[in-house]
Order: sequence, then structure tokens, then C-alpha cells
Amino acid sequence: MIEAVVVDVDDTLCLTEAVCFELENEVLAALGRAPMARAVHLATWGEPLLDAMPKRSPGLDVDRFDAAYREVLRRYVHDGRLDAIAPENLRALDRLVQCGRTVLLLTSRTEAEVEHLLAPDHVLAERVRAVYHAGNTRYGKPAPRVFDELLAATGLAPGRCVYVGDSPGDALAAGGAGLHFIACLQSGVRSREDFDVRHVSAFVDTFPELVEAVGRLDTRRAPGSPGTAN
Repeated sequence: MIEAVVVDVDDTLCLTEAVCFELENEVLAALGRAPMARAVHLATWGEPLLDAMPKRSPGLDVDRFDAAYREVLRRYVHDGRLDAIAPENLRALDRLVQCGRTVLLLTSRTEAEVEHLLAPDHVLAERVRAVYHAGNTRYGKPAPRVFDELLAATGLAPGRCVYVGDSPGDALAAGGAGLHFIACLQSGVRSREDFDVRHVSAFVDTFPELVEAVGRLDTRRAPGSPGTAN
């Protein structure tokens, strides 16, 4: 049985790439920097923000950007422009919990970028058991060891966990750690052809399809078995 469903945040639990592109360009403008092109943002999407920004804006003072970014981030969250989780996605999480699955989050974001998701009154508080981020994990995706702290804290066997994400790096990390992987294509940023199917147990076109996809994995063989993607 799949005991735990580990969920990525950006462009998986909630659609964020387009909003983050707007937010980051607003910060760049406040710093007197030229805006980045959307193609550059897409090409570096999925990388930790402060690793990606020097590629998105060469010569950028990353510390100044980080300080300004945090202020704008808080405003976007407060205004409901960033990290708004669709009701149907929340219902999908509820169904997973009702089926006896533990729901966890694992993201490349920093602690400052997820602190609003950790608030005790957030809609995720009673749905998600724990959140793993750059502040409490020693490794980052696509390194398979990004799951080290999660597996150690929960005592779960990798083969009884599934990671749900939107990028090839997510798939590589999960496959290398022995977790099943479900690729969520809802954002439209990536397609099936972007993934090495050796690391993918299933594809879903929308997040709510995850519930049935996880159910089908209960009867399948371990990650890496041939013919697992559908």
C-alpha cells in the first residue's frame, strides 16, 4: 500500500510559475533592473530561487534581491495572488487522507518562502502532516538525498511513498531515492516528452486525478519496474 503522498508546491499543488514571473520582475524593477524574459524564467523554473536569479538577471545583487523579494512576496500572499490552492485540490488532499494516506510537502523553497503555508490557521494545517523545505533538508532536488530527512523522520519505506511533482528534476530525485513518482502536467509548462519514463509511475493532467493514480499504484510493483507510466 502507498502510505504517504509527498507533494511538490510550485505548479503541482498550486499554479505559480506565471505569478512568480510577475512577482520577480516587480522586484527587479524596484531595484532598477531590466525585466527578465519569460523564456529565461521558464528555462530555470524549478531551481531554488536564489540560485536561479543570477541566471535570470546577470549581475544581480542577490542579497538585495532577497530582501526586497520577501516584502513583495508577503504582499502577493496577503492579496491572494500567490499560493492560492484551488478548492478541488484541497478536496483531493482530503480524499487522500480519508484513504489513510499521510500527506507531506517537499519543496525547494526556503523557509521564508513557505512560512505562510506553515501557519496553524492555514488551509493545509489539518491536511498536511509536515513540510520539508530548504531550511530543514540538507540536500536539494534533483539529488535523491533530498528525501533523507523525510524518510528518517517518518520511518517510511521509500517504496511505500509517492512523490508528486511537475519537473524532470522531481522525477529524478524520487526515482533515485526509490519512491514512486507521479508527474502532474496541469501547468502546461512541461509535457510527457520532457520526462524519462523510467522514473515516472504515472502521469496526471490535473491534480485531482492524483487520488485515482495513487490508488492504482497500490497494486503495482516497486518503482523502476518496466511499463509503470501511463
